[in-house]
Amino acid sequence: MAITSAQTAAGAENTAPNFGCAGNLRLACSRFVTDALISGLLAGYGVAIPVGAIGVLIISLSARESLRVGVGAALGVATADGLYALVAVLGGAAVAGLVRPIATPLRIVAGVVLLGLAVQIGVAAWRHSRDPSREVPRSKLRTGPRAFLGVLGLTILNPATIIYFAALVLGQKAGGTTSSLATELVFVVAVFAASASWQLLLAIGGSTLGRTLSGPRGKLITAMVSSVVIAVLAIETLIG
Repeated sequence: MAITSAQTAAGAENTAPNFGCAGNLRLACSRFVTDALISGLLAGYGVAIPVGAIGVLIISLSARESLRVGVGAALGVATADGLYALVAVLGGAAVAGLVRPIATPLRIVAGVVLLGLAVQIGVAAWRHSRDPSREVPRSKLRTGPRAFLGVLGLTILNPATIIYFAALVLGQKAGGTTSSLATELVFVVAVFAASASWQLLLAIGGSTLGRTLSGPRGKLITAMVSSVVIAVLAIETLIG
C-alpha cells in the first residue's frame, strides 16, 4: 500500500517528542505557562514582601557599606527563594515532610546568627561614636560576593520557605492545574524574579538612606536603628 505524504507527516508528528506544548495543545499550553508565570510572581512577592530581619539586613548593608554589597545580599535572598521553589516543585510533600523535623533547629541557628550580627553592628557604631579615632570594624559581608554567600546561607536556614512553596504547588495540583516541565520552570524563574525585584528595591532604598544620612550622626542613627530592628526580629525568630 502506498504511503501518502499526509500520512508520513502525521506519523512524524505522532513520533515527535512531546514537551507538554506540542500540536493542538499549544494554545492551552500557552495559558498554562501564563498561569504558572502569574502564580510564580505572586508566590515570590508573597514570600519576599513581608520585611523581616533579612530585609532589614539588606537595607543596612546598602546604607553602611555600598549598593554593590546590598545588591549581592539581595540576590542571595532571591537565589535561596528560587532554589527552595525548585526543590518544592521537584519534591513537593516529600521534601516538606523531611524539612519539618529540622525546621526548629535551623530557625534557632538563623536567629542566633542574626542576633550576633545585630550586636556587632550596634557595638561597633556606638564605640566609634564615643571615640571617632577608633576605626569601625569592617563587616564580614563587606563585598558583594561575601554578602551574596552570607545572606544566601542565612535565608536557606529558614525552612518555612520551602514548606510555603510546597503547599502552593500541592494546592495547585489538587485544584487540577496541569503542570509540565515548561510550566514548572516558568514558576521557579518567576519566583526568583519577583523576589529579586523586591530585594533589589530594598537595597536601593538602603543606599539612598545611606547617602542621605552620610554624616557621623546619620551613620550612628542608621547603624543603631538597624541593629535594634534586626535584634528584635532575631529574637522573634528564636521565639518562633
